Amino acid sequence: MNIHHKTVDSIPSPLSPLLSPTDDHSCNPLTDIRVAITGGTSGLGLSLVRELLDRGAKVALVARSRDRVERVEQELPAAHGIVGDVSRKEDIHPITMQIVGALGGLDVLINNASDLGPIPLQLLADTECEDLERTLAANLLGPFRLTKAMLGSLAASAREGRGAVVVNVSSDAAANAYPHWGAYGASKAALLHLSRIWDEELSLEGVRVLSIDPGDMDTPLHAAAVPDADRSTLKSPEVAASELADTVAAMLSRRASDSDSEVIAQEAIG
Repeated sequence: MNIHHKTVDSIPSPLSPLLSPTDDHSCNPLTDIRVAITGGTSGLGLSLVRELLDRGAKVALVARSRDRVERVEQELPAAHGIVGDVSRKEDIHPITMQIVGALGGLDVLINNASDLGPIPLQLLADTECEDLERTLAANLLGPFRLTKAMLGSLAASAREGRGAVVVNVSSDAAANAYPHWGAYGASKAALLHLSRIWDEELSLEGVRVLSIDPGDMDTPLHAAAVPDADRSTLKSPEVAASELADTVAAMLSRRASDSDSEVIAQEAIG
């Protein structure tokens, strides 16, 4: 099935007017920013690792496959690879400790790892309970647990004036009822609302939580979901990563006023 997407949590663009060309940090607010990215060995996650390293950030990536993590570390020696599965409760504490140990703290958490649910995609009536549980564990409980575990580090960054941002990668399936996308759509809908509540609760602490739908991308995840899709119509993950990085940079920019940051956050959350 070919999904025609409507943007739910659109990445605001352009953002550059919020940045001052006379301030080096404002021109590149990602310099030395400490970022952790889950699902960082393929697709959007890998593109984000490359993009953020190119912009001067310190990056830790988390993924389940040791071989893939090691391959990324070989390609990108500046990246800190962490082997772990965010869908597993017992992995969260070790992941958290390794992130803090590698980066010395955390300014930006990007919850990108996702599970499609049963493949090929199934009607809800044909979806096994175990498949739904697995999808919720990866797409909802994983981001919740990891965000909660990293809140101390994020709040400390906010108090130090570094800024603190959590990005939950979303999908238009979070708001649109697509047949066969039940497990994935339900998990992303819950993550979208979770993001909104987190942001309401944490914004006074200086921690912003965004839910961003990067659009249909030419990634292994999309290929698994829609194998007959016309790849020429899909956004490249490199473009999506650049757009997402722009949004994070604008949120972190010390030249952006509180009202500017509020506008950015509301546009990103939708």
